[in-house]
Amino acid sequence: MKKTTKPRPKIPHTQLVFGKYFSDHWLHVQWSKSQGWGTPIISPYGKFEIEPGALVFHYALECFDGLKAYKDAQGRVRLFRPDENMKRMDTSVRRLCMPTFNGDKFLEYIKKLILLDKDWIPDKKGYSLYIRPTMIATESVLGVHPAEEVLLYVITCPVGPYYPTGFKPVALYADSKAVRAWPGGTGGYKLGANYAPGIAPALEAASKGYQQILWLHEDKITEVGTMNLFCLWINKEGKKELITAPLDGQILPGVTRKSILELTREWNQFLVSEKEFDMKSLIQALKEGRVIEMFGAGTAAVVSPVYKIFYQGKDHSVPCKDNTAGELTAKLMESLLAIQYGETNSPWSVIVG
Repeated sequence: MKKTTKPRPKIPHTQLVFGKYFSDHWLHVQWSKSQGWGTPIISPYGKFEIEPGALVFHYALECFDGLKAYKDAQGRVRLFRPDENMKRMDTSVRRLCMPTFNGDKFLEYIKKLILLDKDWIPDKKGYSLYIRPTMIATESVLGVHPAEEVLLYVITCPVGPYYPTGFKPVALYADSKAVRAWPGGTGGYKLGANYAPGIAPALEAASKGYQQILWLHEDKITEVGTMNLFCLWINKEGKKELITAPLDGQILPGVTRKSILELTREWNQFLVSEKEFDMKSLIQALKEGRVIEMFGAGTAAVVSPVYKIFYQGKDHSVPCKDNTAGELTAKLMESLLAIQYGETNSPWSVIVG
């Protein structure tokens, strides 16, 4: 471990922009087909050299994950279900035919990095240290084939609420033209190549006043922006149901998604389903007053309530009392934050130090 001699200036928490300001150190380790994994190194954050012919630049051989470190009321640092992130990154790595690694051991190095930069974690609820493990193919050769050299690294940055407006409902633009993922594709993995194509549709939606894209595939509802989507409604059988799209290969297996499913099933207050549903069914339910509330869920925003959806030339209002989150959305936000900040005892909250 090499500590920095030139600490970077810390930004006041009120001025934080998600993912813009990075902490003092990073974790990195090299791998080659001939020598295997090297020794993980923690050193001052800075630039590194890479050949212009590196596979990552030409064939998008890159994957990543995202989790957060929180500081509880006693000043202890906590992680939220980090083992799930290591498992998910393993699936992404395997999908790209890149070298696997021991997630438990790598997590121990991540903990060392976080403790070294613990002063970068804001002492305020709703704020955290975002952690970005990444693997890129560094082999310099033009040709589509499995990488023989890679770099696995972790960078961190202090973050506040994902939306500047705070915990307020957002408007969705249901896109029937652009597709985020498709059967047999890579939508179920956190690959950089999955995200770049979504920028243009998102900009188009933003230009029309909508905060997020509601991704559709043959009219089936999949995800919202970079989040999983949930809908609480009264289904056609007259039963109260929380529904989200199934993990069919097109849907990213979000850690927040999994946590919401497990929490709501434990509460046992309504049906909890992972199954296909489409815009026709949703619009009909909205017209019949059977939709109770909708929200997106992900690491960055935790949960994000929805108040309207644009679809086929028309805005469709989603129930949202006084432009605030619905009862379930608010309860989930409160419950998840309480676990993440150690206010509720849970095995999901891992104390780092």
